[in-house]
Amino acid sequence: MSEHLMQNYAPLPVTFVRGEGAWLWDTEGRKYLDALAGVAVCGLGHAHPAVAEAVCEQARTLVHVSNWYHIAEQEDLAARLTALAGMDRAFFANSGAEANEAAIKLARLHGHAKGIERPAIVVMEGSFHGRTLATLTATGNRKVQAGFEPLVQGFVRAPYNDLDAVRTIAANNPDVAAVLVEPVIGEGGVKIPDDDYLPGLRELCDERGWLLMLDEIQTGIGRTGKLFAFEHSDIRPDVLTLAKGLGNGVPIGACLARGEAAGLFRPGSHGSTFGGNPLVCRAALTVLDVLEQENLVARAAELGQRLFEGLKRELGELGGVREIRGCGLMLAVELDRPCGEILHQALEAGLLLNVTAERIVRLLPPLILSDEEADQIVSITSRLIRDFLA
Repeated sequence: MSEHLMQNYAPLPVTFVRGEGAWLWDTEGRKYLDALAGVAVCGLGHAHPAVAEAVCEQARTLVHVSNWYHIAEQEDLAARLTALAGMDRAFFANSGAEANEAAIKLARLHGHAKGIERPAIVVMEGSFHGRTLATLTATGNRKVQAGFEPLVQGFVRAPYNDLDAVRTIAANNPDVAAVLVEPVIGEGGVKIPDDDYLPGLRELCDERGWLLMLDEIQTGIGRTGKLFAFEHSDIRPDVLTLAKGLGNGVPIGACLARGEAAGLFRPGSHGSTFGGNPLVCRAALTVLDVLEQENLVARAAELGQRLFEGLKRELGELGGVREIRGCGLMLAVELDRPCGEILHQALEAGLLLNVTAERIVRLLPPLILSDEEADQIVSITSRLIRDFLA
């Protein structure tokens, strides 16, 4: 690690210099199959020609002007995203954490508008919403919070996928103004809720006048086999946050809202110097174009099924494998023991994957995989897990 960098990370011993599609090359010329996609960011793979051309052309034209002025690309992207998601208005930021910060602010404004002096947001155990002070407090992972006390007030915790727990909170806490939840838990290990969970939360929010706020930072933009994960449940949130796959590596976050929530921000309520500048919005518009033109959302569902079935076939009966889970191109193999060393072994085998929550091998490959590349991921991952458990 460079002595000039703060030691926030413990990077693996490799430096990548070039990417193309689902592949990366390091400084030694070695080739790696990327089943992590920059942690669910590069859905179109690396160096996608349409995105590269759009970014280059926009950089030659106009990169930044600030939100003191109308920005055509931002207005186009807002119109496109809100139409696709069934929402009304959008605010653009630079990351998922910032998008969630905007959502948290909307929840508090909503609570105050209802006469609640200290509005609270229901959040879930095992969740991950970011690393700013508010979003790390919302995150249901004590490791993320340790050392940063005092934490931000105004969050009430419930177990994930437990409607009764949220109903109990509703019956006992009059200060709740919103629920913030991931449709599928990402960093916590690809945890998929029961079919009635999100519809149940939607019903409860409607009954109580709460905002249903969905964090789709990781699940959005086609990752789960639908453009937005909430489409699997046939509901619509009041607030929706996006980032990761929206820019294919160009930093952009979005907070979408509808109904009453869409009118809560006023000039001066919230802002961002870089948020929604012409460059990042042009990149995001191009990502949406490519997803549509190449039918990649449906392809993600198809690829996800292929990977899931392959992993079940290879590992489903193996002792030491607790569960194999999948929702589109979010896949996890949960083991009965810590397996962090698989991360290093995969790198040596020329495969990029992730180990999260100590025991869960997680795959988040790009949406542009070929069938052959998907089969390679299954083959290498299965061999590594079999060898580890032997």
